Amino acid sequence: MRQPYLLLDIDGVLIPFPGDNGAAPATHVRYDVVPIGRGADDPVAIWLNPDHGPLLMDVFRAGTLCPTWCSSWRQDATALIGPLLGLPPLPYVDLPRPQITTSHPNGYLWKRDYVDTWLGDAPAVWIDDDFTGLDHAWAEARTARGSATLLIQPDHHVGLKVEHLAQVTAWAARLSATGVCPSGTPHEAEAA
Repeated sequence: MRQPYLLLDIDGVLIPFPGDNGAAPATHVRYDVVPIGRGADDPVAIWLNPDHGPLLMDVFRAGTLCPTWCSSWRQDATALIGPLLGLPPLPYVDLPRPQITTSHPNGYLWKRDYVDTWLGDAPAVWIDDDFTGLDHAWAEARTARGSATLLIQPDHHVGLKVEHLAQVTAWAARLSATGVCPSGTPHEAEAA
């Protein structure tokens, strides 16, 4: 079996959605970034928790997972978001830009079909704020087929917490201890 992936979303995970009062959590700092396709005179305001970088680096340094962006930010994740958190360039799942009006056009997260194909039979822990019950059933079915899959779903107003990364670390350690995830990854880095 292949080394497990850590699939990491951004919106709702690293960049929380504003609360009812319109504010980001007090732990987050505002940045203005210019994604691909926008001009310097039209930046996007984002809020990031500076503690997330060191916390994620602790997980990455363990070497038991292959960290990969899984976000509609695509290559901007590595070019814009990662550097603000002190993260190294990471590969990303090259998700399309779907023409949808909901995150769940088929009752489950729109990214899931692309991720399923991209992963093949590789094990994965996927952190995203937008899973449905159908996504959790998919993860259980993948695990039953021998591709260990864990979904972690932060509250989109709060984002990633230390407890979520503790779950990731414990899950990866259990897989590593059972010998089901020797080194090797099914995809080359797709980072820009």
